[in-house]
Amino acid sequence: MAIRPPLQKTLSPCILEVERKFHSLAVRHLTQNGGIPPFQSLRSLPLQTIRDTYYDKSNLLSSSGAWIRRRNGIWEAKIRKGGDFTNSRFEELNRVSDIVACVENITGIQAHEKEDFGLGIMADFVTTRETWIADEEFRIVRDNMDFGHEVGEVELQRVLDGEASEEEKMGEMERMDERIGEFMRRYGWAFRKGRPVGKLTAYFEMMGQKRS
Repeated sequence: MAIRPPLQKTLSPCILEVERKFHSLAVRHLTQNGGIPPFQSLRSLPLQTIRDTYYDKSNLLSSSGAWIRRRNGIWEAKIRKGGDFTNSRFEELNRVSDIVACVENITGIQAHEKEDFGLGIMADFVTTRETWIADEEFRIVRDNMDFGHEVGEVELQRVLDGEASEEEKMGEMERMDERIGEFMRRYGWAFRKGRPVGKLTAYFEMMGQKRS
């Protein structure tokens, strides 16, 4: 009888996302020819309603730069790879087994998705999202949350081979961030100046005011 070789674990593709937040749009309606220079191309995507529920355990995940959420019923994890709350760099995890491993590595908890990975809810809100694709690859989003906050982001996403090294990931994200910076400077007429406040920061500030 032939002996089958051991099955090799398939590595998940590496999803990188780099984003820069902005306070709000500087124009009432974002159009291709709304300013100088005009966008090379601009197309609007359908309006989205997003229900985000974020989970943590005694702030162990968030303090380690990991965010676990259920978005419209689907589990996701975002692992910070650099930047700050305004200019962020993340690796995204979409496979449940990868999220289980991430939670266990940080918290020591071994739990399945049916048990919410052993975590508790730390934030829950609904976002109305407008999205545009500019110059064929830059994703511009304007988010309005159900607790009265608005913030925007310009995003780039890349998918690398699952065997990509940390050095390769960091180098690619550095290039992505530079391109977003150039894009926002070129089309500065579209983005209002001012300090953007992320949705989670605004949520916790709102919850703090409610408690006081």
